[in-house]
Amino acid sequence: MKVIVVGSGKIGKFIVESLVREGHDVVVVDNSVKVIDEITNQYDVMAVCGNGADWETLVEAGAEQSELVASVTDSDEKNMLTCFMAKKLGARHTIARIRNPEYNDSSLGFFKEQLNLSMAINPELLAAEEIYTLLKFPSAAKVETFSRRNFEMAELKLRPDTPLDGMKLFEMRQKYKGQYLVCAVQRGDEAFIPDGSFTLRAGDRIGITATRSEIARLLKNLGAMQKQARNVMILGGSRTAFYLAKMLLASGNQVKIIEQDREICRELCDSLPKAVVLQGDGAQQEILMEEGLEQQDAFVALTGMDEENILMSIFASNHKVPKVISKVNREEMARLAEKLSLDTIVSPRKIVSDIIVRYARALRNSEGSNIETLYHLMDGSAEALEFHVNAGSPVIGMPLKEMKFKKNTLVAGIIRQRKAIIPSGDDMILADDNVVVIGSGVRFEDIADILA
Repeated sequence: MKVIVVGSGKIGKFIVESLVREGHDVVVVDNSVKVIDEITNQYDVMAVCGNGADWETLVEAGAEQSELVASVTDSDEKNMLTCFMAKKLGARHTIARIRNPEYNDSSLGFFKEQLNLSMAINPELLAAEEIYTLLKFPSAAKVETFSRRNFEMAELKLRPDTPLDGMKLFEMRQKYKGQYLVCAVQRGDEAFIPDGSFTLRAGDRIGITATRSEIARLLKNLGAMQKQARNVMILGGSRTAFYLAKMLLASGNQVKIIEQDREICRELCDSLPKAVVLQGDGAQQEILMEEGLEQQDAFVALTGMDEENILMSIFASNHKVPKVISKVNREEMARLAEKLSLDTIVSPRKIVSDIIVRYARALRNSEGSNIETLYHLMDGSAEALEFHVNAGSPVIGMPLKEMKFKKNTLVAGIIRQRKAIIPSGDDMILADDNVVVIGSGVRFEDIADILA
C-alpha cells in the first residue's frame, strides 16, 4: 500500500521505520536535503525534498495515487493544509498531527469535518493519557486498554521476591484463582506466548489480560498492589506535562511542576492555577529534595532530553519514590533505561506509530473483521490486536479447542456486549464480538489470520 509521510523528525522517522517493516510502499517528504539523504540511506523508501503543503511537491510524491497521507511536521497548520491538499488531489485517507491545546478542544471536530481528515493525532496528549492511566494503576509498568476500557492488559515486572518465581502457569491459576490470563512473557530479549506448563522466573516481564478489577485483585493477592498516586511531581513544563497536570488536577491530585524556562512557568501558572509551578533546573538534585521529592507518590520526568529524564528518574527511584515514569523517545535509550531498572517508560512516538500502523493495516484487511486497536508489546517482540468480528468471519461458531491456531498465537479475551470473557477451550467467537489476540513473530490483518 502506498503511504506518504510528510515530516521526518523524531516521530516521522519512527513512523517510516514501522511502515517499512510492515511492507508498505513509503514516500517521505521533507524540506531538508540532509534529512532526506539520511532517511534514504537508512530505509528502502522514495523521498521528495520540498514543502509538504506545496501542491507540486505532493503531486511529485504521488498523493493522487496514495492510500494514506500522514503529515507529522512540527507545524499544526502545515499538517492540516497538507492533508487538505492531499485529499483534494485524490489521497484516500489523511492523518494530521495536531498538538496545540487550543486546536484540541472544541475546534478539533470542526477541523476534522471541514478538512475531511481521517484522523487527528496528538502525541503529547496520547502520552499524557497513558501516564495518567499508569498513575491510577501504579502497580503496572504499562497498561493497554481495549474495548473502551472494558478490558485491559497490564505489563508487570516480576521482582526478585515474587511468589511466582519458579511457578508454572497452571499452578498459578490453581493458587491465585480469578478471571485473568498470563498471555505474554518477556525474558531478556525473548518473548513467549506461554501455555500452562510455562515456568515463570523473577525478572520476567509478564502481560496479564483481564478487567481492571480482576487485575487489581490478583496483584493484591500477590502482595504487589500499590496505592494510587495522589501527590505527583512533574519534571519539565512540556505540552505533555500540561495535559497530564490538567487530568490529574481534575481528579483531585496534588501536582507540582518544575520548569527552567520563566515564560513557560508563567503560561502554566495561568492555565493551571491549582498546580504548584516552580522555576528551576530540575536536573539539580538539591532542588528536587528541597521541593519534597521523598514525600511524593510519583515522579514523572517529561523534559525534552531522554538522558536527563533517565538520570533524574534513577535519582527519584533511589530516594524510594513509589512510582517513577520516564518519557524516553529514542529506542536505544529506552533499552538502556530498562537495564537500569526503570520499568515504566513512555514513548510518544511509539504510541503514534502504533496508531498509524494499525490504521494502515486496517485499510487492507478483509471483510471478516475490523482492527479496533493495535499495540506493540514487550519491546516490539509481540503485538496485541483487538478485532471486531463481522458476520462473515470463518472463526465464528467453533469452540476454541477445536480451532487450529498459528504458532505463538493466543486468543486472550472476548468482549461480548461489554462483558469481558477470559476464554476457555469451550468458548466460541460470535458475530459482533470484540476479540483480543496476542501474537509473537506473526502479523495479523484480519481475525482469520490466527488460523493455521
